[in-house]
Amino acid sequence: MKTLSLRSLLLCFALLSISWVQAQELTQTIRGRILDRESQTPLVGATVVVLDTNPPQAATTDADGYFKLTKVAVGRHTLKISFIGYEEQTIPELLLGSGKELVLNVGLAEAYTSLGDVRVVAEREKGTARNEMATVSARSISVEESKRYAASISDPARTAQTLAGVVASGDDLGNEIVVRGNSPRGLLWRIEGVEVPNPNHFSAEGASGGAVSVLSSNVLSNSDFFTGAFPAEYGNALSGVFDVRLRSGNNEKREYAFQAGVLGVDFAVEGPLRQGGKGSYLANYRYSSLALLKDIGIDVTGGGGVPKYQDLSFKLNMPGRHGTLVLWGVGGLSTSNSHAVTDTTLWKRYYDRFESVSGSDMGVAGLTYTYPLSEQAYLETSLSASASRQTFQSNAFETEGRVTDADQKFVSTALRASVLYNHKLSSRHTVRAGFIASRLGFDARSGFRDDNYGGQFVQFLDQRGTANTWQGYGQWKYRATEQLTISSGLHALYFALNGHSAVEPRVGARWAFSPTKSFSAGLGLHSRHEAPFIYYTRIPLGEGAYSEPNKNLDLARAAHVVLGYDQLLREDLRLRVEPYFQHLYRVGISPNPNSAMSALNYGGGTATDSLVARGRGRNYGLDVTLEKFFTGQYYYQVTGSLYDSRYRAADGQWRGTRYNGHYVLNVLGGREFKVGRQRNNLIGLNLRLLWAGGNRYTPVDLEKSREAGYQINAQGQEWAEQGPSYSRLDVRLSYRKNNPRASHIISLDVQNATNHLNLYGRFYDRYSEQVETAYQTGLLPFLNYRVEF
Repeated sequence: MKTLSLRSLLLCFALLSISWVQAQELTQTIRGRILDRESQTPLVGATVVVLDTNPPQAATTDADGYFKLTKVAVGRHTLKISFIGYEEQTIPELLLGSGKELVLNVGLAEAYTSLGDVRVVAEREKGTARNEMATVSARSISVEESKRYAASISDPARTAQTLAGVVASGDDLGNEIVVRGNSPRGLLWRIEGVEVPNPNHFSAEGASGGAVSVLSSNVLSNSDFFTGAFPAEYGNALSGVFDVRLRSGNNEKREYAFQAGVLGVDFAVEGPLRQGGKGSYLANYRYSSLALLKDIGIDVTGGGGVPKYQDLSFKLNMPGRHGTLVLWGVGGLSTSNSHAVTDTTLWKRYYDRFESVSGSDMGVAGLTYTYPLSEQAYLETSLSASASRQTFQSNAFETEGRVTDADQKFVSTALRASVLYNHKLSSRHTVRAGFIASRLGFDARSGFRDDNYGGQFVQFLDQRGTANTWQGYGQWKYRATEQLTISSGLHALYFALNGHSAVEPRVGARWAFSPTKSFSAGLGLHSRHEAPFIYYTRIPLGEGAYSEPNKNLDLARAAHVVLGYDQLLREDLRLRVEPYFQHLYRVGISPNPNSAMSALNYGGGTATDSLVARGRGRNYGLDVTLEKFFTGQYYYQVTGSLYDSRYRAADGQWRGTRYNGHYVLNVLGGREFKVGRQRNNLIGLNLRLLWAGGNRYTPVDLEKSREAGYQINAQGQEWAEQGPSYSRLDVRLSYRKNNPRASHIISLDVQNATNHLNLYGRFYDRYSEQVETAYQTGLLPFLNYRVEF
């Protein structure tokens, strides 16, 4: 984008803020439900107060825990919720627009002891995880944050990349998450409490991210993100957990949202299943903008490949006399292709001669029934089905003609059934137990030309089958004193494909030794199995024979230890410090005693090596967060991490992993300006500065590469080189215009606003016979218009 164009857009924002005014004060409704956080029973008579209206507006909950506040002025508000015998909770940063009602579901924690009519004040901190068993390394990510942060573009994964201990995987175009130096493959994705395939478009097999999230902000609720020592209910995860929740639709009023921008065209609808009932529906559909333009005859790529994707999300919430039934689903389809340079005189790089087409699809649907056994206990049962498919085909134009270079297809399916029992024994004791049974299916083939086998096409995988996993867990939350809370539990995982199992104790504690300061700690064992087809990787033996050496590969294991210190420096400013240590063991490595190959360096894709579970790894570091909440119309957040991530393979040497960047610093902040005659409209300016250790890569042995005719890496120097420091400035400018019946939002996100070229890696090019440098994406603008009505 040229500077003049950017200035023109900024001028448009300014003119809109001056010319769009209103002569009346606009209002909207805030309503929702207040529940006991542990037992999920409604709290009758709880008080909800909007603190920043004059005079303050208040409401109390009815017999089912519902409240409603009408005619609240649009803008940002802070709610305070209180109930006798329960800890008071304050919710800041709530943005109320004229186009949609604000519907909340809030859980209050019962006070340590019953104090009769004395009200306990212990405000719940912003960003506290929804999961009440969490004590450390956990944070709730709000939908509003994912919309507001610069270049997060309503993607919860990109929002998570701003947190302490988290960094992107080294590709500006992707949203993959590296947690505390671990491979992104160790991340567990859950939706509505169910393990799901990677919910991202344009993803590779085995990866946990992609270019565009399948999850739409129109259907998301606040979600929990864990960076270590997670509670016992989370299994099959090594590095982190993203526990995503979908919100319920408006059960009183039909509402719509439409948006169009660079990323896609969305339409969302929600409303009551029937008038006067408590049930609701919510659905969102999106189609890629570039593909839509090409479909109508407008090709903005100049004949290049057009990324095409679409996704659908929905949730039906059906409360009844004896419980609540929820039907939900998320799915997405995506394809992309690249064209070869067919004129050989124009070839400048070796890869100019390649053409490819790839596809990435995923879908999951679930049915959940929550049955209240009593006022203190409930039973939640869930059934789900999911599937994912990744395909990749590549052809090369050679002197002998068109040659197949790669042909891959990975199809994975899962049927899951789970039961969760939760019982709040008293204000001091809560227990939770559950069981998960999974039936995994796979149909996979993977073949490509491999230089290690003379440039011949090798079929490394061609297998279909099934595998079962069984998981069980138990947790106990104990408030030993008014200041000390202990959460302990046990998780067990059994992988029936080869009979390996793991028993994983977990424990965490939080000691609030003053009203504004607390210490926390967590430790536990964690394990994860690979995708089932990894165990069927084939290794050529010659003359058409293959071996399958990975069938008995053990579960990879990790021990997490985390300490934490939190201090509320003032009511809207918090400091958090977390040192941690992780010991990884039984990691897949090559059995070759001279090899430095380890699964800890895998990103996406499947194995092409024999693997034995003898590898080691260790991660340790310090995460620091200084966060100023959104008060006084501005906020800021500074997160920093110093860390070291190392591994040991069969050759016995300790090396830095592929993801060992050593440091990352995020500085983000923003300011909102009220404009218009009644100051009902908002201009937002948000910035993010990212500074991190550069990408790591293995140096190329140039002489040997020239002799062999293909890339040969320097032996014994795996991931030894690191590029220059990575830096990027992101900018977001937005304007919200509130009308009596609709809200209009226009926004511009600019990723890498300074057009700084960061190093991606270095590789040997067979055409030039030189080591070439690949750079990451430069300036990337995202313009978007949205209307809510």
